[in-house]
Amino acid sequence: MNNDLANTIRSKVDIVDIIGERIPLTARGKNFFGVCPFHDDTNPSMSVSREKQIFTCFSCHATGNVFTFLMDYEHMDFKEVLKYLGDKVGIDTGSIQIKKKETKNDKFYKAYELSLKYFQNNLNSTAGKEAKQYLSKRKIDESLIKEFEIGLSLETRNDLTTLLTKKDFDLVTLNRIGLSSENHDIYNDRIMFPLYDINGRVVGFSGRIYKENGQNKYVNTQETEIFKKGELLYHYHIAREECRLKKSVIIMEGFMDVIRASSIGIRNTVALMGTALTKEQMALVKRLSNNIILCLDGDDPGQHATLSIGEALLESGIEVKVAVLPNPEDPDSFILKNGEERFQGLLDSALNFSDYKMQKLKEKVDFRSDEEKANYINKVIEETAKLSDPIRREVVLKRLAKEFDIGYNTLEMRMNSLLQKEEEKTTIRIPTKSIDKKNKYTKAFEQIIYFMLNNDWVITQVEKERIIFPTEAMRATCSEIIYYYKKYGNINVADFYTYVQEKEEILEFLKEVLSGDYNETIEKEELVLYFDVAKEFTVKSEIKRLTNLMKKEIDPIEQAKIVEKIRKLRLGDS
Repeated sequence: MNNDLANTIRSKVDIVDIIGERIPLTARGKNFFGVCPFHDDTNPSMSVSREKQIFTCFSCHATGNVFTFLMDYEHMDFKEVLKYLGDKVGIDTGSIQIKKKETKNDKFYKAYELSLKYFQNNLNSTAGKEAKQYLSKRKIDESLIKEFEIGLSLETRNDLTTLLTKKDFDLVTLNRIGLSSENHDIYNDRIMFPLYDINGRVVGFSGRIYKENGQNKYVNTQETEIFKKGELLYHYHIAREECRLKKSVIIMEGFMDVIRASSIGIRNTVALMGTALTKEQMALVKRLSNNIILCLDGDDPGQHATLSIGEALLESGIEVKVAVLPNPEDPDSFILKNGEERFQGLLDSALNFSDYKMQKLKEKVDFRSDEEKANYINKVIEETAKLSDPIRREVVLKRLAKEFDIGYNTLEMRMNSLLQKEEEKTTIRIPTKSIDKKNKYTKAFEQIIYFMLNNDWVITQVEKERIIFPTEAMRATCSEIIYYYKKYGNINVADFYTYVQEKEEILEFLKEVLSGDYNETIEKEELVLYFDVAKEFTVKSEIKRLTNLMKKEIDPIEQAKIVEKIRKLRLGDS
């Protein structure tokens, strides 16, 4: 590994920018915080330091520099990350040779890539004239056709299958990945919309009829090894950058809604390809933005989906808004009928999810019935209790009190009882035995290592005092820090992380230290106290070793020598 090249590249990039392109970050003090992508995180527990150029998750202890993050997040190896970042900042990485890793899915992706080109060629040939006319009537012009790589399958039953078998794809594979069925083309005479994975690779298709022929409107690719609908979001690979720039993400139901929104310049959109939000899709949404707008269909199924998805997002700690479409409109039809300005107005006036839910609760209540009225008020209070903002809670209760002529104190008492029950339910009681308590010696040794990583002069003092660390990982880390400092003349946590990239034991120990709550700077007088604790441990350990040795020794003279050594250690005369 060329460490100098790695350090040069790392010094040219800002870890906050690189992580911020992938995960929403919020400035808090001198650091930035975001939802950790390496565990099921509901509250932002990952800290990113611009000063140190490292990230740390205080929940799962994932930590490292910009290289580590990209390796884990993008599933790239170190050389691939170096090349990617080098190209990004204009540094020549020609000396880095990357051998392409072949996976069992490569052939599947290749088959879909060829199929995409085949369908696109069909649409642009004379055979695609009628399909293009249909698309034109649907207000999908050439620029949208190109942007979304729309194509056409032909009427014949075997053109694609024949083409792919000539390219050395066997029929078993084509049937397995959803491009053929019983050795024949699945898609016939349909407009083809490619479906992508989160990296922008085509992994499926949705074929739509454009002639009235009594067939199902859509035929979609079956679930395969590379296409799992519940783990993908349509348009994710494009929306990722748009969401970062606009600091919000709009969730829609279908790909046609996304295509239509793109036609008016709104591209921070993803589609579910259904009316449910899976756990995997929720994790993807969290990576895009903390500001989420649900813009699902205005019909009854769309309203039900809005309620269930909004509730799921709210429970995961994400505030969500709702752009309310009139029944039975969807974003596609609404934009076509009303234009960009009206649709943007809907987005700008999106309701907080709690307000939307209360609005829906009110729609079917018969307020002439005291029982229904009381049930409605109780449900509104239950929803209000879920709000984290006490001011919003007070506003809702005052509105209820005025609307139904009920004492504010009565409503507040009811809500406070709900808040208390929720607090009791969510209070986490951790058994004492489950807490990993580090003793003062472990803390002292880890703190000394932490000081070494952040203060050059401490390295010299540790070497001068000949501090002996108790574990192999600590000793190896200390040794590498000293060597690194002597070689480069200074210590930088982010660069040191790169330096020990291939040393697993040291990396694991660094994760432990960097995710700990340790002080960064220290005065020489205070450092002496840490050294005293470290030396105390060393003395105690040596006394224990000698005591065990004496128990095994049968020679009285040797026993006496060991006793004398122990006496001197206890007196501090070693």
